[in-house]
Amino acid sequence: MSIAITEKDLPASLTPEQAVEAAYSHELADIASKLVRGLPVLVECDKELAPYIYKNVRDRLRQQKISCLLLNGQQQNPPAGMPTGLIGTMIAQLRDAVRGVVSDRRVVAMPHLDLLTTSQGGLTGEAREVIPLLYENPEVVWLGFKDPSFPLPKVIENLFPHWVGFLGTARTRLRHLITQKESRKFGREFSPWQLYKYVSGVNAVRLRKLLSTLEGEDYPADPKRAYTQVRQATLSGAMEIPSVDLDKDIGGYAKLKQRLKAEILDVLTKRDTTTDPDQIARLEELIPRGMIFWGPPGTGKTYFAKAIAASIGAAITIVSGPELKSKWVGESEENLRQIFHKARQSAPSIIVFDEIDSFATARGTYTGSGVEHSMVNQLLTEMDGFHKDELVFVVGTTNFMESLDPALLRPGRFEFHIHIPYPDEDDRRDILKIYDKKMRLGFSAEAIEYAVRRTGDNYSTPTGTPFSGDHLNALCRAVARLRMREDLQGETTPKLVERGLTEFEERVELDDKDAAMVAAHESGHFLCAIFCPHHAPPEKVTIQSDMPWSPFFTAFKHDKRRIGHSRNELLDILTVLYGGIEAERLLTGDVSTGASGFGNPRSDLARATELASIFVDTLGMSSLAAPLRTFRDKDGRREVLSGSQAEAIDRQVNTLIVECQARAAAILAKHKDDLIRLRDELLEKKTIEGERVAQIIADLRAKYPKDVGAPGPAVPPLDGPKQAQAEKEKQAVGRTPTDSANGDS
Repeated sequence: MSIAITEKDLPASLTPEQAVEAAYSHELADIASKLVRGLPVLVECDKELAPYIYKNVRDRLRQQKISCLLLNGQQQNPPAGMPTGLIGTMIAQLRDAVRGVVSDRRVVAMPHLDLLTTSQGGLTGEAREVIPLLYENPEVVWLGFKDPSFPLPKVIENLFPHWVGFLGTARTRLRHLITQKESRKFGREFSPWQLYKYVSGVNAVRLRKLLSTLEGEDYPADPKRAYTQVRQATLSGAMEIPSVDLDKDIGGYAKLKQRLKAEILDVLTKRDTTTDPDQIARLEELIPRGMIFWGPPGTGKTYFAKAIAASIGAAITIVSGPELKSKWVGESEENLRQIFHKARQSAPSIIVFDEIDSFATARGTYTGSGVEHSMVNQLLTEMDGFHKDELVFVVGTTNFMESLDPALLRPGRFEFHIHIPYPDEDDRRDILKIYDKKMRLGFSAEAIEYAVRRTGDNYSTPTGTPFSGDHLNALCRAVARLRMREDLQGETTPKLVERGLTEFEERVELDDKDAAMVAAHESGHFLCAIFCPHHAPPEKVTIQSDMPWSPFFTAFKHDKRRIGHSRNELLDILTVLYGGIEAERLLTGDVSTGASGFGNPRSDLARATELASIFVDTLGMSSLAAPLRTFRDKDGRREVLSGSQAEAIDRQVNTLIVECQARAAAILAKHKDDLIRLRDELLEKKTIEGERVAQIIADLRAKYPKDVGAPGPAVPPLDGPKQAQAEKEKQAVGRTPTDSANGDS
């Protein structure tokens, strides 16, 4: 069966009353049936729809010999002494309806219940007089009308055991709500199902007004103008249609884009182009309605949501999680309900809850007022209330995925959990090219590559984090300001990129003595890494960093695909960590505080001690019998052990450190001349990286093929004799080399 219909199948004309009957005949019959049985009904609908619903229900009741009394606050020629004003008249009418003598069956309709409530859902002064009247006569059958924008107090809600909501129209009824003349604005191949995508949340009366005002020619080759008019007319509140292209405006993240297209956009495209109702229904079952975009700040989580909205022509509203909270009881939940109501009216739409973790943390973990518990429940209720033919999506963004309530993350709610990490090298290149084009910066090829490298894994932002998309945007804006201030017209060079990053940052200035010590230290790390065959090779060393929190460092190539380390790799890492302090000792006859960093937990000595401890008591890589469990608790602290067990572990850790430190010293002593040359070059150039690093490594491999070309001897497993020897040496000297390094530092 095809969903396409011909023009002659559509009505020639429609009145609002006919449209309401065509759209809601089932719901209207249900309301009338309950009222006939004496059951009060509350109708939730837009103000403009309420009069037509009342008239339809009234006519149905008349056929059952039941009259309706409308308390609308209007009265012609009121008698003397009659209260004036809408509220006063309504109260007087209500009093007469409740206390008057009625000889026939009657339904009393109240179309303005919202006038009895405050914006927080409390009772107005007038309502306090009305409430007793509502409950005074149990024989009265009430028909109430509630505007979705206003909450009702429980005391009024409880008056109505039955609640009927009118939001939008059913897809199967849309063909009865558009006339032949109006269908011509959408071309010859008009499909109500295609139009429904944009009007699913519009009530029948508003839809008729919208369609009757469409402009444009009949049977256009491209019906885009008519659909655009419809789309703009259905936006409400803070909803907007973004213009962000997933491919043109967002650089990099190829796999993430591929997933969004395959899982969402392609399914929606298939749904919009198929003509088989059964196939459409099956496709709608596949569309996820909730997504979590998680990752560090500045990586474009909200931007991706906007791109999805633009791709499907959806309106979007961005809601800050903290802004939803209110000190008034029930208002936070009502804020959520209103957001969903407006989004459904403006479908297709996307609701973005920015910082969703601010209120949707796991229930039972709250430390605040507890309103978050109710907000999570309300959010779950709203998401579970979606109809499958409504295109309303919910996106939550968070930096703390692990803190979210598990009930939100199950399939059917926030089904997709999409990680948006810091951009990698290819991502940064694509992002920079987009900003280069948008801002007309004229980046040279060398400048692009320099910016990609300069914002890579070996560098950090002033706050110590990797570079995100927002940081790249800030870099490009800084370059644009430089070009404007100095009226630069040519290409953007690497030098200009560097100025954009560091022009106003303070740098650490070293005197000659400190520079020599620091250069020796970093050269020791650099050289040890080359002669430790299981260690990642160096790719940069500097004593004049552009990052004030890390003024000098040695960086090594990082393979993101690695998920662990072998025993020999860990031993090489330990050796390289001691390369800095041993180079100081060898070249200057002294050691500095550089290796300890004044207690910095990420200093060379702190990392070496931590790694050696984990090597022994957690990874089971020492000569101790592999433990059935680690010697640490769930928080990483060493558990309480017997004296002999703790002593055995400490001996193993100490011996491991002694041997790796001795190995570092031996490597540097053997290659002292190369170490001196490297230190002197570093003192002169301040930074060695790129091709020069590759050349140094190649020269040393050619010069010492046995030391570099083939894997060197790994530190053998620690055994009893080695432990005994280490203890003997410790007693003879009085302290280990590690103790010496820490003491002299």
